[in-house]
Formats: sequence, C-alpha cells, structure tokens
Amino acid sequence: MSPEFPVEFSQTPRSLETIARELDSRGLKPTAQRLRVASVLMSAPAHMTAEQILDELRRRGSRVSKATVYNTLKALAQHGLVRQIHLDSERSVYDSTRVPHHHFHDIETGELVDIAPDEIAFSRFPQLPEGTEAAAVEVVIRIRRKRSSAGSGE
Repeated sequence: MSPEFPVEFSQTPRSLETIARELDSRGLKPTAQRLRVASVLMSAPAHMTAEQILDELRRRGSRVSKATVYNTLKALAQHGLVRQIHLDSERSVYDSTRVPHHHFHDIETGELVDIAPDEIAFSRFPQLPEGTEAAAVEVVIRIRRKRSSAGSGE
C-alpha cells in the first residue's frame, strides 16, 4: 500500500536547522528538547505515537521525560507543525504531513497509510448544527486482512 501522491502532497526530509526555523516561525522557541522531539517526527514523513517517539529518543541516547514528549507534541500540534490523529479513545498518532489528507488504519498492525485528499469524494455532507462551520474533514478507514468465508474456496 504505497499510494502515489501529487508533488504538493509529498513531504521532503527536513534538516534540524529547517525544523528549528519552522518552530520559530510558528512562535515556538526551538529549545534543545523541543528540537530533539520534533526531529524524530518531522525529519521525514512519519506516523508515530508519543511512546514510539520516546522509545526512539531513548534509543538515540537522549534523556527526555515522557511529560516533555507529550507537552512538546501538544505544542507542535497546537501550532500546526504536526497533526494529531485520534485513532480511538486511548490512542493518538502524530503525523508529520501537515496538508489535509486521509488514512487507512490497519486495525491488526496499527499501521497508518496516507490517502491523498483527492482519493475520497463526498456526494453528501450532513447539515451542520446551527451556528457551526466545518473546520476540517479527516477520514480514517479501518482495514484488516480479508477473512476467508466458509465454503468460499479462499
């Protein structure tokens, strides 16, 4: 499942200097700890949980607390530097691809795969509650391996 995306959807790898400039341009001071956390997620296109980021930082020899990782991810998401995807009530994944897009979520492996925005079309949209407007539409399609049916010969 490696979809081809238009050039504007693709994300090129970012250097630490580029990440520092991006944080600064969004009003976040690029501290050493923020840069360490941000570089794990933002250096290349990635979908990672806070725990995966913490594990990667520790693998690299960084001494960073779980609270620092969570606080940094919250700040990055609030400033539009990463996207937080709520997969269920207990798990969020952070996405370094900032342009609007959708996802396949493999419920057996946990893997997320990007879906280009033009791959999904809506023929109808529900009426919004009075006094509201749609801020975004993000579709997560949960997938799993096909299950063979009894007697189907699969």
